[in-house]
Amino acid sequence: MLRKDASGNVISQVRVPLSYAPKDKYLERIRTQGDLENDQTIALKLPRLSFEMTSIQYDGTRQVAKTNKFSRVDTNTNKKVFYAGVPYNIYFTLSIYAKTQDDALQIYEQIIPYFNPQYSLTMKPFTDYPDIQEDIPLTILASTFTDDFEGPVESRRTIIYSLDFEMKAMFYGPIGDSSIIREIQTNYYIWDGVQNIGTDSDGLTTTITITPDPLNVSPDSDYGFTTTWTDYIG
Repeated sequence: MLRKDASGNVISQVRVPLSYAPKDKYLERIRTQGDLENDQTIALKLPRLSFEMTSIQYDGTRQVAKTNKFSRVDTNTNKKVFYAGVPYNIYFTLSIYAKTQDDALQIYEQIIPYFNPQYSLTMKPFTDYPDIQEDIPLTILASTFTDDFEGPVESRRTIIYSLDFEMKAMFYGPIGDSSIIREIQTNYYIWDGVQNIGTDSDGLTTTITITPDPLNVSPDSDYGFTTTWTDYIG
């Protein structure tokens, strides 16, 4: 935020502090008068920013099948399995406190242009797997303005802009472990509707076995497949 003189020249540049705090308690702290003689309380300097989380709600419209999952190779024989997350909407409010409209609007005008009305944040939901990234939509829902300028003369004026946001987040459960599949078998049977047909009592005629070539190849390497046919009908 810039401070200018009457000619429009920049006098100073102010960094506005941001903290997590409930709006009512933060406003009460701002309105507390300084008293260095008795309790050494210092009046809170403006402008300032505070935010607070107001609610968390389950969003069933974004829920996918619980069987949805993806995996990452962990070792040559194991992989990590990530199951579908649970969607929740997180609501929070950002409050701007200032003594003048000029200060408040300078801060306000640096925030709202990024939301039209949505802004996406790229996050890494799993600390140990930084290559997995996820876009989190952040939407501005409403903006309100209050000014206690009509209060007593001795009271401190505080201009407040409040912005309500919605964040569409995902919460993930534990990461599972699974073995890497290195062999697939497919059995073919013949059945005429009455009895099994074939040399095997169960009607088994052919078994197809597919394995990677070489068998102990790394999952991240280039490799081929070996296909073995076993016929049971002579």
